[in-house]
Amino acid sequence: MSDQKEYMHQSIAQAVRDHGVDTMFGLVGDANLFLAHHFVSGCGGKMVPAAHEGGTVLMAQAYTQVTGKVGVATVTQGPGLTNCVTALREGVVARRPMILLCGDTPVSAPFHPQNIDQREVVKATGAGFEQVKTPETASRDVANAFYRARKERRPIVVNIPSDFMWAEVKHQTVVFPYPESASVIAEGPVHEQAIGMIASAKRPLILAGAGAVDARDKLIALAERLEAPLATTLKGTGLFKGHPNNIGYFGTLSTAEAYDVIGAADCVIVFGAWMHFFTTDRGELLKGKRVIQVNSSPSDIGTFYHPDAALIADAGQMAENILYWLDEAEVASSGFSRELPSHDISVHPKGDPAKSVDGCINFEFALDRLTEALPENRIMLTEGGRYMTEVWCRVCVPDPKSFIMTDNFAAIGQGMQQAIGAAHGDPARPVVLFTGDGGFMMGGLNEFSTAVRTGCDLIVIICNDSAYGAEHIQMLDRQMDPSLTEFNWPSFAEVANSLGGKGLQVTSPEELEIAIEAIRTRNGPIIVELKLDPYNVPRMRM
Repeated sequence: MSDQKEYMHQSIAQAVRDHGVDTMFGLVGDANLFLAHHFVSGCGGKMVPAAHEGGTVLMAQAYTQVTGKVGVATVTQGPGLTNCVTALREGVVARRPMILLCGDTPVSAPFHPQNIDQREVVKATGAGFEQVKTPETASRDVANAFYRARKERRPIVVNIPSDFMWAEVKHQTVVFPYPESASVIAEGPVHEQAIGMIASAKRPLILAGAGAVDARDKLIALAERLEAPLATTLKGTGLFKGHPNNIGYFGTLSTAEAYDVIGAADCVIVFGAWMHFFTTDRGELLKGKRVIQVNSSPSDIGTFYHPDAALIADAGQMAENILYWLDEAEVASSGFSRELPSHDISVHPKGDPAKSVDGCINFEFALDRLTEALPENRIMLTEGGRYMTEVWCRVCVPDPKSFIMTDNFAAIGQGMQQAIGAAHGDPARPVVLFTGDGGFMMGGLNEFSTAVRTGCDLIVIICNDSAYGAEHIQMLDRQMDPSLTEFNWPSFAEVANSLGGKGLQVTSPEELEIAIEAIRTRNGPIIVELKLDPYNVPRMRM
């Protein structure tokens, strides 16, 4: 083997494999064809071929969230990269570490028809850019990209000139270890101030976000010691499900009873959340309260709301630290959680199947029935649209890590791709995607065939109100003709069947039960199209 020639495209493929990556999402073209081929044939990796370049990036991002590994995608030069702009921005806003291996036009061909300044394209998205400097440094450049992706928590584009691909090199394994460090503030004036606020609170409440999902048991221990209600942000959904102190969401997604509990609180201890304005109802829910924010990232402090005390710390360690000092000072429990009703106040009122027009199903009723009938161990993703907040309120997940919001950049048409990435990240679990009709037509239609081709266990619920709903309601509010926002789409159920999957249309409770049975007996990707009345879809809870 020592006298066998090695080329740079092989070294890059092997460098990816050296980082423990066995799955790559891609769409091949002139500038990335050979590295993709070697990843499969020479490195024993799996390639998931997408229908659109942007889809590869989104698939890799969801793969990152489901597996905890750095997802990897590859596309070709020029338009291959520009087709990824929205997807890269989604990864930046969602803080998803991933690698995009992107070919570039030859350095020696500045007038190549696909030539564009790829660094500037990437820069505009907020993603990181890592140039392969020479064939000899390729494996080190790739290793640096992986390191940066973890450190910076964003996509990193590795830019590879195509005229380097067949340069002879000697591959060197380079993997930079990433130090995992968690800090806890155990002393100092800010810490003392925070402990004092918590100790003096009459009605403390604990709020947990995405940064606290691994600290569940420690947060519950603190809540039980304080006798404090437990709430979550959207990305902490399901964290405290089943606990008697749980009130569900904190913010505009709260039930009316939970909203009253939040209003009665005088101190909110926030773990792993940046207090988005939907979480705080634009600050209204925090008025008159002391707020302590615990976050491991200093950049998250004060992004949307400035707390009374900020602690840069790991959520679990800080919860233990607070509990220790409460015990040391023999602070009495608040008794606040004993004021909670005996029933579950995190659950919204049931939908009424009778409240619908002929040919459509009541949306709230359909969601209530689906949360009961969908596989319990599901991974759930939601697209953007006016329907989505009702899905968040009514369809539960096993835990926060089983939920993926696909529209952090508020762009529709990105759900199907991420559902496919999640399915390949954890093929043992069913994946459920809630998408709108507009989002499906924009980005889901082409990639549903990818789900079929690659054998995903995917359940797609299309919330079809035959309109761009968020715009539709604005037109109605201003007493304007909404026809520009309304669409006469084809039957999505028939489209699913034509693409090799299974599709059913639901216009009544009886048809919903037929669809539920089809979900139970599925043997491949399935689409359930809920026909909704565009004039009777609940408003967004924002």
